[in-house]
Amino acid sequence: MVVHSAAERVLAGLDPEQRSAVTAPAGPVCILAGAGTGKTRAVTSRIAHRALTGEISARHVLAVTFTARAAAEMRARLTGLGVAGVQARTFHAAALRQVRYFAPRLLEGRAMPELLDSKVRVVTLAAAKVGLRTDRAAARDLAGEIEWAKSSLVEPGEYVVAAAKALRDTPHEPTKVAEVFAAYEKLKRGNGVIDFEDMLRAAVWGIEEHPDVAEQVRGQYRHFVVDEYQDVNPLQQRLLDAWLGGRDDLTVVGDASQTIYSFTGATSSYLVDFPRRHRAATVVRLVRDYRSTPQVVGLANAVISQARGAEARLRLELVGQRPAGPEPELRIFTDEPAEANAVAARCRALVAGGTPAREIAVLFRVNAQSEAYEKALTEAEVPYVVQGAERFFERPEVRQAMVALRAATRSIPGETPLPAAVVEGLSAVGWAADAAPAGGAARERWEALAALVQLAEEYASTPEVLPIGEAAAIERPVTLADFNDELARRAAQQHVPTVDGVTLASLHSAKGLEWDAVFLVGLAEGTLPTTYAKTPEQVEEERRLLYVGLTRAREWLWLSYATARSPGGRARRPSRFLPQLDRSGGAERAGAGAARRTERRRTQVVSCRICGATLLAGADRKLGRCPTCPSDIDEELYERLRDWRQRVAGAQKVPAYVVFTDATLTALAERKPGRTEELIAIAGIGPRKLGLYGETVLALVGGAAVDDVCPEKTFEIGS
Repeated sequence: MVVHSAAERVLAGLDPEQRSAVTAPAGPVCILAGAGTGKTRAVTSRIAHRALTGEISARHVLAVTFTARAAAEMRARLTGLGVAGVQARTFHAAALRQVRYFAPRLLEGRAMPELLDSKVRVVTLAAAKVGLRTDRAAARDLAGEIEWAKSSLVEPGEYVVAAAKALRDTPHEPTKVAEVFAAYEKLKRGNGVIDFEDMLRAAVWGIEEHPDVAEQVRGQYRHFVVDEYQDVNPLQQRLLDAWLGGRDDLTVVGDASQTIYSFTGATSSYLVDFPRRHRAATVVRLVRDYRSTPQVVGLANAVISQARGAEARLRLELVGQRPAGPEPELRIFTDEPAEANAVAARCRALVAGGTPAREIAVLFRVNAQSEAYEKALTEAEVPYVVQGAERFFERPEVRQAMVALRAATRSIPGETPLPAAVVEGLSAVGWAADAAPAGGAARERWEALAALVQLAEEYASTPEVLPIGEAAAIERPVTLADFNDELARRAAQQHVPTVDGVTLASLHSAKGLEWDAVFLVGLAEGTLPTTYAKTPEQVEEERRLLYVGLTRAREWLWLSYATARSPGGRARRPSRFLPQLDRSGGAERAGAGAARRTERRRTQVVSCRICGATLLAGADRKLGRCPTCPSDIDEELYERLRDWRQRVAGAQKVPAYVVFTDATLTALAERKPGRTEELIAIAGIGPRKLGLYGETVLALVGGAAVDDVCPEKTFEIGS
């Protein structure tokens, strides 16, 4: 009876879909869980409910996820539900535990090889052995490529063909990468060390090739749960299959629309194909979003609704459960410094208004974009932290470049224009404007140094004014020495440590996190999607990156882009992923500082007042609701408005639609504006019609009879 009550308490408060996931029968279960839909609650409640009802024993459960933080949260929730003994670990932690336990048996008494913390040092040695000189960034890219190959179950001899099939953007010629891969494997064996992929393979080998090991592992673990299943790679799936051993008590949880790590070997194909691989699978969709306001949810739905490809087959349309919040905002700026300054000013205002700095995030596509926001936030005296990367001036390549630029002042003539001097100085660290490498660490390094060149261009556009006597002044072009002083000043400002501040993060590193207020910046073609997204699949992954960013916001969402990188720079187009919004509003002046001199246009995202979905079509935006949402029209008011319109049109001798269209009348009868501000918010009612008909329409909405407001002489043309 006590157990039964505990199990019932687990079900309390669950929504119908979560309850279906929790009480699904034993066997294969696929939980398609959208952002903010309570997937962790659902999956831990499923484990707890099964354990408390006696269906399973907690000690026979293995729950695997992708981060130690997620595993710890899962264990904590299970403990809170009264269930102890469940093993909740990452794939790597679970495999390492098993390999260590069985090592004496598998290795015939020999000690388990040492595990490499990082591949970079060995990859550097391997590259040198095949005649390839690499810096740290290049070695990191080669290490990443080897990791992709091993996670994809590709051997060195198979790499060239596999990379071609996968359309990999390789850091060097594929044949050269294959040589480095082979040399890396040989060096590892010679040094008696293994990497993380070897460790996963060892766990697979131990089970597949040793029946006694398989029997013991499968006897211990009989029920499996896999979180973030869209991020599983072929090697991890091979290990999962080995654990299962043909059994099917497996619950997977994932969201195909959050597949953003395919470059590492992760693939959503196992999630997409789960019902086909497991014919008896129970599939449950969690779509009630408890994280974000209906306005944020509506915009996220609008963006992902345009997705194409395999992942789109499992697309979820989320339904916001929170009270309505502010509409998301779109801001357009003339250049990136103005955009950064405006973001910093709004962050400062939010903090001053009571939003904790830790509940604000600025998200961008690549880490090199952070410098402008670090500078702007510093100058606005807003504390910040950088998630998943060093601050701009703490990055090794930037520190190296600053040393090179200081040295260059001794060899570059003082009259050399500053941008040209910086480009020449950076050549000492191997940077060239026309030699951008493929994506990865080397590309990120190149982008960081390119940001220094952009800073030089901006700095050069503000020559120093020198006072001469009391009545005159002269301008002096800034020099490389001046620029070095400026870099040192910025570095000193931004090195102040902070504990609680606005989060600066790339979209990739923001996954799994959430904030009250989110700024999505740099939403221009060439940045999102990046120019390196060449195939339809790569472009779709960029769309999913934006979707992940949108769904990080609980309440307040800002989207922005600059029409040029720097003042006077080449024009750029907005990201193709942004909804086609009405940008007819007048320009307004940006905030303080440099932004004060920058015109920007403001665009509001209009949401359905009934379901919260983003409205894109003009007629829908006018009505303020989706065409599929129920109308709440006041039929009596609509008829009075039609009667009034007919009289006005007759008096003016114009067609009725010239006064107001049917759609505008419907919007008036549905939305029933009570104030001028509400009236002019309806599309189709501009200043002119407001002046002609505003008071009359408000009177009609307030209950006035048509005869009372409609003396015909009022509507004579020219009156």
